This record gives sequence, structure tokens and C-alpha cells, in this order.
Amino acid sequence: MAGNFAIEHTQLNSRHRFLQTLANQPTDRPPVWMMRQAGRYMPEYRAIRAKHSFLQMVHTPELACEVTLQPVRRLGVDAAILFSDILTIPEAMGLIVEFPEGGPRLSPVVQSQADVDGLAPASAVERLDYVAQALRLCRAELNDTHALIGFSGAPFTLACYMVEGQGSKTFDSVKALMYTQPIVFTLLLDKLADWVIGYLRMQIDAGADAVQLFDSWAGELLADDYERYVLPSTLRIAEAIAQSGGKLMLFARNAGHLQHHVRRVPAAVIGLDQRIDLGVEAKIAKGQHKAVQGNLDPIELFAPVDHIRRRVAQMHAQVDGCAWIANLGHGITPRTPMVGVEAFLQAVHDLNGGPRP
Repeated sequence: MAGNFAIEHTQLNSRHRFLQTLANQPTDRPPVWMMRQAGRYMPEYRAIRAKHSFLQMVHTPELACEVTLQPVRRLGVDAAILFSDILTIPEAMGLIVEFPEGGPRLSPVVQSQADVDGLAPASAVERLDYVAQALRLCRAELNDTHALIGFSGAPFTLACYMVEGQGSKTFDSVKALMYTQPIVFTLLLDKLADWVIGYLRMQIDAGADAVQLFDSWAGELLADDYERYVLPSTLRIAEAIAQSGGKLMLFARNAGHLQHHVRRVPAAVIGLDQRIDLGVEAKIAKGQHKAVQGNLDPIELFAPVDHIRRRVAQMHAQVDGCAWIANLGHGITPRTPMVGVEAFLQAVHDLNGGPRP
């Protein structure tokens, strides 16, 4: 039996390794990829970006595919994540989305029920077909060798941008809407959840092996408010993806105080940022037959190679047999040195996954 197990391990490629981890099956080593792995830290990306605007790259399937595949070709990651942006949905719903220096700008902002009613319904999800086209191109290029991940912003995070009109440090507008017009706020999240479900299903149909839901601003909420207003739409999305046979990866940032609610979501993978105790969450996830993902601090990639290797070994020990996708605790930053990236990936490649009980 042990011999058969070893043979199975030697036959794993990157995609199979990723899929087996999603299914809580043993692997030769943990799969690895990095959030924002297609981006400005890579000279190949900067060369394309110098010729095209960010939105041109997002809207053009051939360009999006090329940028998506750059980390696979250069770095040896096990999974490619589609190059796109979470604000594709607000744009498809009818808002103007721009990316000037300093961050995204959306207009007009959503402030009332009339504004919510005026947003395009989820039946208009075909407006995002350019994303599906990019995924199909990537799937054809990757074939069966590497996993392909799609993604969407979560309803609350999308609502933050749509109500604030930009990024925020205080989120006073979106929180004020939640507290003063809870019905309108809930209607907005419900409408966004419909869009997210249709969008993620579109991506799965186009060849994505899994889809990640980014709730980047979830941590700005009190636990009670998250449970009351945000968790229901997240649960609905997760249940819809599970019912359609897809694999959902949930990443809620800065959400340590929300983890008891996040754990209730029937996602295949729970993504963890660097503030969360990987060992504690892995033990709980193992009991729930879920995988965990994360959670090296992205800035640790600036550290000496020996430090990075020690941290990877530490994380591997912390997960203690739980299905684990090695990743960062947030997106890689633009100034990250390639030597740190390569050290992180090589350290994971050198791990021995071994059978999990």
C-alpha cells in the first residue's frame, strides 16, 4: 500500500496536486501560488503595462491571459490566478470605474434605494464575457499541467467601493448606509450576491478549477454586524457554488475577530491573512474537512533566504497534516525582490507533504 501511495505521488503534476488538496487528499508536497502573483514585481508585467492601460489589460482577453501565465512560466507556481480586478462587477452593473494615480474611482456613488434599483440586474452578467474568454485562453494554454483560479470581490467589499466611490480608511459612508438604511444596504448586498454567483459560475464553466472570493474589507466590521448583514450573502454564494459542483476559496482579510463566523461558510478552502494563527485554524479546518491557505506576511519576502525557508518550515509544521495551500497572507507588493519570491517557492517545493491521517 505504501508503494502504491508513492507511485501516486510521483505522478502528480501541479494541477493534480492542487485539486487533490482541494479534495483533502494526500499530496507529495503542498501546492503553492501567491495572491497578486501577476503584477508589478515582475519585469515581464511591467513591459506589457508600459504599452497598455490597466483597464485595457483587464478588458482584452489576450493580454489578460498573457499576464496570467507569466508567473507560471517563470516561477513554477502550481496555480495561475486570472489577471483581472474585483471592480469588473460594479462596472458591469453600470458604474464608471477609473484607475487614476492613487487608486480606483467609481461614479456615481450608491446612496439610496433608487440607486440600487438602477443598477443592472445579474441577468446582465454576460457583459463580463471578456473574463470568460480570458479564462478559456488560459485553460487552453495550461492544458492539464497547472491549476487555474478565477475570483470575485465579495458583496461587502464591492459595496464599500460602490458607496464610498473609492478606497477608504474609515468606511464611514458604507457603514452609515448600513446603520441608517439597513434595508437599502441589504438590498445592495443581495443584488451583488446574485452577480457574484453568476460571475463565478461563468468562470467555472470557462475552465477555472476553483474560484476565490475576496472580502478584503470584512475586517472593518464588528462581528455582530458581519453576522447580521454580510454573512448571509457569503453563505448564499458558497452554497450556490457548492451546489453547482464548484470549489470556493474564501479569503476575508483582517478577520481574526470574525473567524468563528467565517468558519461557518461551506468553502473548500479558508484563506488566512498573516495576523491569524495558522496552527489554530488548520486544526479546526481539518476537523471540518476543509483546506487552509496562507499565510506568510508578504513583507517577509524581503527577508534573507534563510529566514524565508525557516518560516515555510514553521508553517508546514503548524498545519500539522491539514490540507494546505502555501500562499501569502495578502497580495505580493510591487517592490518585492525576486530572490525572496524564488526562495519562498523553492522552500515549498522542497517540502515533503507525506500522507495525512
